[in-house]
Amino acid sequence: MAPRKVAKRAAMTDTPLAAIILAAGKGTRMKSDLHKVLHPLAGRPMLGHLIDAVEALGSERTVVVAGAGREQIEQFALPLGLSVAIQAEQLGTAHAVLQAQRALEGFEGDVLILYGDVPLVTTETMARMVARLHEADAPAVVVLGFRPQETLSYGRILAEHGRILKMVEHKDASIEERAVNLCNSGLMAVRSADLWRLLAKVGNQNAAGEYYLPDVVMLANEEGRVSAVIETDAHEVAGVNSRAELAEVESLWQTRRRARAMADGASLIAPETVWFAWDTRIGRDVTIGPNVVFGPEVAIADRVTIHAFCHIEGASVESGAIVGPYARLRPGAEIGADAHVGNFVEIKKAKLGQGAKANHLTYIGDAEVGAKANIGAGTITCNYDGFGKYPTKIGANAFIGSNTALVAPVTVGNGAITGAGSVITKDVPADALAVTRAPQKSLDGWAARFREGKKKP
Repeated sequence: MAPRKVAKRAAMTDTPLAAIILAAGKGTRMKSDLHKVLHPLAGRPMLGHLIDAVEALGSERTVVVAGAGREQIEQFALPLGLSVAIQAEQLGTAHAVLQAQRALEGFEGDVLILYGDVPLVTTETMARMVARLHEADAPAVVVLGFRPQETLSYGRILAEHGRILKMVEHKDASIEERAVNLCNSGLMAVRSADLWRLLAKVGNQNAAGEYYLPDVVMLANEEGRVSAVIETDAHEVAGVNSRAELAEVESLWQTRRRARAMADGASLIAPETVWFAWDTRIGRDVTIGPNVVFGPEVAIADRVTIHAFCHIEGASVESGAIVGPYARLRPGAEIGADAHVGNFVEIKKAKLGQGAKANHLTYIGDAEVGAKANIGAGTITCNYDGFGKYPTKIGANAFIGSNTALVAPVTVGNGAITGAGSVITKDVPADALAVTRAPQKSLDGWAARFREGKKKP
């Protein structure tokens, strides 16, 4: 498959860019059949978040280095036009990066080295890393550092004025070096001309017997080359190795997204209870109540109100519409301008026209509802017979009485009315009344006789 179109470069350089994403770890702590980097974050695989970020930066080539579970990585990455390199043996991060050399054969430019389980790194931070490569002192390597509250087992960076003096893994660090709180995220930017040459020199004379990627910094120093560190917030380089850490990263992502929604002009009544998907689009002057969940592929226009406890996925809502509380919009739902979708209403693969209303206890599926139509409480479109799905069409200004069952395929014309409790199996002409109730009959005194009979022994 042909590579995706390369986005305009976000970095302040015209030098070609490539990215290597390391995803060869086994992820055993996830205890899952799904590859670690494919676990969803805001409804999209973690790996997908990184791919989007490097694509926005304008990466010409992106290589994912896989090991265990390579088939799953290939299934996700190859259709996107990415390359997949294989690290058959887990011999360390330097060895993993080397596996991408063949896929980048002939490439001359800057190379970003990223990690598939560190998904929150932004395009802006990546751009800063690449831009630092092209400053006056021309560092051989740029490392992304951070200062966590707890340094734990992170590798340390010893630096002065942004220039790296030494990098050391926690296992190999002295007591004094472990006291340093500037830590190595593992992310790097390197010129391709330097990368492969330095990697070829990396040895494994260390406590773990592995080929460490940070050693390229010390090798560059031995050549008299400068290496630089730029810093970012610890949250941006949070890694995922377990389900608990995935939940923490999800929380970080959601917090960032909620803040962006409010900064862009939406009101979140209880921000901590609103959950967005990776691609949710929210307009201005939108009000979102508590406990609203957005799944993938949702577009909300300006001046929409979404009341509490709604679940919206694969749907669009036009300006001025009101949704909820307790409404569910499923994939294919299209809610027109100024339409109302009320409590305990479910809409699936259906269009609700401008100003139409479905305010109570209703299911509308595989349907088209005209402008200003009114759907009474308890109405359902009977769209499935166990074998196929069939359409229902409701015309503009139609009035569907409460507890109407519309047995598809069926059409209710413009301005038509269905009587409450009707089962509509045939088309209803425009401006007609359709009623299918049995005639009402009253048996005088029957209820009293019934109750009296129940009292007898």
